[in-house]
Amino acid sequence: MPIAEFAGDYSWGYNPAHSYAVESAYGGPEALKRFVAAAHEMGISVIVDVVYNHFGPSDISLWQFDGWQENNKGGIYFYNDWRSATPWGDTRPDYGRGEVRKYIFDNAMMWLDDYQTDGLRYDMTLYIRSVEASAQNLIAEGWSLLQWINSEVEARYPGKITIAEDLQNSAELTLKRDDGGANFGSQWDAGFVHPVRAALIEIDDAHRSMAAVRDALLNRYNQDAFQRVIYTESHDEVANGNQRLVSEIDPNEQPGRYAIKRSCLGAALVMTAPGIPMLFQGQEFLRDQWFRDDRPIDWHRAEEYADITTMYRDLINLRLNKSGYSAGLTGQNVSVYHVNDNDKLIAMHRWNEGGAGDDVIVVFNFAEGRKENYVIGLPLSGQWRLRFNNDAELYNEQLDETPSGDITPNEEGKDGYDFSAAITIGAYACLIYSQDK
Repeated sequence: MPIAEFAGDYSWGYNPAHSYAVESAYGGPEALKRFVAAAHEMGISVIVDVVYNHFGPSDISLWQFDGWQENNKGGIYFYNDWRSATPWGDTRPDYGRGEVRKYIFDNAMMWLDDYQTDGLRYDMTLYIRSVEASAQNLIAEGWSLLQWINSEVEARYPGKITIAEDLQNSAELTLKRDDGGANFGSQWDAGFVHPVRAALIEIDDAHRSMAAVRDALLNRYNQDAFQRVIYTESHDEVANGNQRLVSEIDPNEQPGRYAIKRSCLGAALVMTAPGIPMLFQGQEFLRDQWFRDDRPIDWHRAEEYADITTMYRDLINLRLNKSGYSAGLTGQNVSVYHVNDNDKLIAMHRWNEGGAGDDVIVVFNFAEGRKENYVIGLPLSGQWRLRFNNDAELYNEQLDETPSGDITPNEEGKDGYDFSAAITIGAYACLIYSQDK
């Protein structure tokens, strides 16, 4: 979230008053440099959230900077007509002025140059490229500014990333500049978060749409799975009238069985679907209620739900192929080859180059009932090892401990594959299989 100086000491940060200053309540510029250095020592990248769709709206250092203004608006750094309007105030910068463009461009470079951060996440680019999110009121100079900054980041900093929060499923955001796109490296995927959250929060199993989940798993931009960031929680999803996933599923004070099982199912979806996975702070230990900027993370829950944290760690290790037998989760390729809307079950095949140690089969059960001797297709013969089962008791005593295990397929073809095997999967569970090399 944004770290530029804002009014007061508590805020989400989307009200930048001084874009070049690091928020004093966070420790200022030297503290940020120390934080980035410490994160890098631990192998953690740091991506800065930047806000260029508006400034302020309060305490803005640039407001009527030299005294000139029109229509009682912001003066030389801002639009002084109808284009100034944003949902956060009439404070949209004038992207058509060369001086303003350079001010924003240099600010983006500052975070990467001076603080050695690893990328930029742009707040709501829809309001940089349009007025009132309207296709009839596009801002061409806003679009060209995005192209300029992103192209320079790509050229100057290979390996650093730019991410758009646009949420319009617009492939143009991550299309290359030479092809008319804005040249972002990736974008938050509304095509994933909304249908997946709906499927997890829904009370009645019968109303969960497996077709919607399938489409969320398959969604991508410009044939590139990594041009999307996938998630079930962000600051937007867990505030503004909404709560964290465990509280949306079960509003009781302590997460119960349904909240634990279905939120963990959501974590498995995020970590196994093609895309760049994103977690929101506290998900890994079932943080509940809603996000507030004046309430710190309750780290005692990390001890209370240490087994859930272990589950997240195991999923992350599989996603990164740490043990060498889940390379398919790092690749582009996916086939959602089994979709059963009656039994609420989906099977997905992930692979990079294919073969033992690469091919991964992921099975999701979106229903209450345990399924025994359930037959799914498999792409290869030989033993398939069970690498993950979120229904295992080792992750939480409230879970059911369904006796799932390794499987050996027979030569009866199913689901378009030459082999098949029977599995046992628990309620609201995810099973991940792969083969040893």
